[in-house]
Amino acid sequence: MPKIYLDYAAATPVDPKILRAMLPYFKKECGNPSSIHYFGQRALEAVDQARANAAKFLNCDPGEIIFTGSATEANNLAIFGLVKTGDHIITTQIEHPAVLEPCRALERRGVKVTYLPVDSDGLLHVDEIEKAIKADTVLVSVIYANNEIGAIQPIVEIGELIRDKNQKSKNKTYFHTDAVQALNYLDCDVKKLGVDMFSLSGHKIYGPKGVGALYLRKGTELNPIIYGGNQEHGMRSGTENVAGIVGLGKAFEEMQSPKLRIQNIKIRQLRDKLIKIILKSIPDCRLNGSLTQRLPNNVNISFRGVEGEAMVIALDQKGIALSTGSACSVRNLQPSHVLLSLGLSAQEAHGSLRISLGKYTTQQEIEKFLRVLPGVVERLRKISGYK
Repeated sequence: MPKIYLDYAAATPVDPKILRAMLPYFKKECGNPSSIHYFGQRALEAVDQARANAAKFLNCDPGEIIFTGSATEANNLAIFGLVKTGDHIITTQIEHPAVLEPCRALERRGVKVTYLPVDSDGLLHVDEIEKAIKADTVLVSVIYANNEIGAIQPIVEIGELIRDKNQKSKNKTYFHTDAVQALNYLDCDVKKLGVDMFSLSGHKIYGPKGVGALYLRKGTELNPIIYGGNQEHGMRSGTENVAGIVGLGKAFEEMQSPKLRIQNIKIRQLRDKLIKIILKSIPDCRLNGSLTQRLPNNVNISFRGVEGEAMVIALDQKGIALSTGSACSVRNLQPSHVLLSLGLSAQEAHGSLRISLGKYTTQQEIEKFLRVLPGVVERLRKISGYK
């Protein structure tokens, strides 16, 4: 039975062009970038080219790119590297665990953290930050686009607010965004966004797993959290994952193709079809998150009377792969903190599906999914006794 993959928010397939670019660095191009001989310099050249590709896409200086092992590491570096005991952080209730958990760890060390609410569409209101910001606020961290519900936050407006605050205050507030889900679909010009730090990951943009990066604006006072051989401008010690970095650099090159806009229009059309038909054909379900301020590849729907995990398993048995929410918290049986923040009950949050599309998703796959889903929901509702 052909398999259908609808979990692009968890991980994307590696683009064949990206894989081809990486392959030489697993064997033939074997040098360590810190070595001064021929092989080492070849590896360093490849890393530098990837850094240049990332910088071109983000509209920054190559020296402002720090390669990491993941976006989780980039988030941890941005938070732990900046914040010290006694400081104040502002973040939101719908952040990825890679931001929330560092904030909670810092709270246990005496850092003050404000977790701002969102509205029923999953959107943060900028005036909430304006009210929360204090003289000792050293960091504001707001996710660009949420990984579960696809809600797009007003990053430009937040950046302007923080810039205006900094012009009036001697105490600097830095602005960080976890932009993992945004890269394929949104404007990621860091100058336009007004961010000081910007986290990203390879496996959400058709690149490899195990590599990420942090954009770090020049002048941002950050300390490393990994010490050793002084790689990555002293901010991330450890021999570079050359093949992974090459793949990430190639992914940035591919995202500058004019084809991307056409791909995203197709993805948005498929998303809109999914939302319209599911809400029309299946009773007692609701769309989670904003309909307008939403990633073009994201659909998150709650179904009354059905457990999300049961739907995922039943659909997987029919050859369709998707998820209930964040892949990073799939082993956590608690209801989604994101959906609870929208005002859903624990039962409603447990009955959600996240359907995420990508550039390889076809019209035929969506049509098959739409044929299969109503029967799965109806059968599981009968089993649960829902009427």
